[in-house]
Amino acid sequence: MTSQQTTPSNAVTEAGTSRFMRITVDERDVQVHYNDAGTGAETVVMLHGSGPGASGWANFNRNVDAFVDAGYRVILLDCLGWNKSDPIVCTTSRSELNARTLKAVLDGLNLDRVHIIGNSMGGHSTVAFALANPTRVGKLILMGGGTGGPSQFVPMPTEGIKLLQALYREPTFENLKKMLNVFVFDASTLTDDLIEARLNNMMSRKDHLENFVASLAANPKQFGDVGPRLGEVTAPTLVIWGRDDRFVPMDCGLRLLWGMPNAELHIFNRCGHWAQWEHAAKFNRMVLDFLAN
Repeated sequence: MTSQQTTPSNAVTEAGTSRFMRITVDERDVQVHYNDAGTGAETVVMLHGSGPGASGWANFNRNVDAFVDAGYRVILLDCLGWNKSDPIVCTTSRSELNARTLKAVLDGLNLDRVHIIGNSMGGHSTVAFALANPTRVGKLILMGGGTGGPSQFVPMPTEGIKLLQALYREPTFENLKKMLNVFVFDASTLTDDLIEARLNNMMSRKDHLENFVASLAANPKQFGDVGPRLGEVTAPTLVIWGRDDRFVPMDCGLRLLWGMPNAELHIFNRCGHWAQWEHAAKFNRMVLDFLAN
């Protein structure tokens, strides 16, 4: 298991923190990409969502500086099948695959215990990791995901998930714009230049898009319901949701709060599926206070 730095810079930039590591997951030799920023004694791992073109840096670039400045080491993992990590077709549980990938990376970095922030798919993966490795987690932050089961009030799949899957099948500028328009509460913040950049990132890895579609065909339920096991997650957990989330409805966050014995909940008003981006400054302050206290 080896780790390679792609640039000597220590600046908190995507290029300056870019790393690759070869790991073994499910008896497969694969390469994963991650960003490694800061040198703190405690480490915060940030896990991205499942949208086309997603990456650790794209999901959390408004948060990294605040956590590094507060004295944390920050790891942004690109899950297998996204960004610069190797492609894969997942025929079983995507949450558990991501959890096993994270464990292999933490083993490679000699990190025994970490805090984890998970957005959407990253929230599902965080819960899967905590269930499989309870002694290796400190505190957990879940936003827009956690696999507590389907909404009891909104038909599933939701509007946002339908648009996401349509985008994977037909990755066009128009379909991307449709998805992003319901992704955040205030779509006016998403310029055509930003959308075009996201589209270019998607199209640079068409294998990832095709493999995601193949994964859904092999197993439509990539993120299983672990609601009956939520009581096993005893780590202090901060659940954060957007009131206006059109991908994973707010009542899913309430199920996590009900099931986890040491969870608390914050709901952002005027917020969609991307709380750490839409309300970055307050999100950073809240999570840093939760980690410190």
